[in-house]
Amino acid sequence: QVQLVESGGGVVQAGGSLTLSCAASGRTFSRYAMGWFRQAPGKEREFVSGINWSGRRRYYADSVKGRVTISRDNYKNTVYLQMNNLRPEDTAVYYCAADRDPEDVVFTEGKADYWGQGTQLTFSS
Repeated sequence: QVQLVESGGGVVQAGGSLTLSCAASGRTFSRYAMGWFRQAPGKEREFVSGINWSGRRRYYADSVKGRVTISRDNYKNTVYLQMNNLRPEDTAVYYCAADRDPEDVVFTEGKADYWGQGTQLTFSS
């Protein structure tokens, strides 16, 4: 069993930056691939980024490529999503997820085995 707790959401302005964190419980964090999803109001949940167990392989959705960096610290049981040059369309609830396939970097909702409760990113004009 893995429990995931996101933090770091908040209110941002155009061009701003934010780093989301997801802390995992348990001693098996390094056995999981980790990913971030987001869900904007009225839209389906979207896969944003994934990272394999070692951190050597990463994936970014086209919507965030070049503006987002995913990383992980297996000693701290934490995965991060650094977001730069934020845009209004980045407004969403961001969820982290864990996948038992340690090499997976692109996973759908159905492949995620554990979810966090989400953290809200809101864009302020």
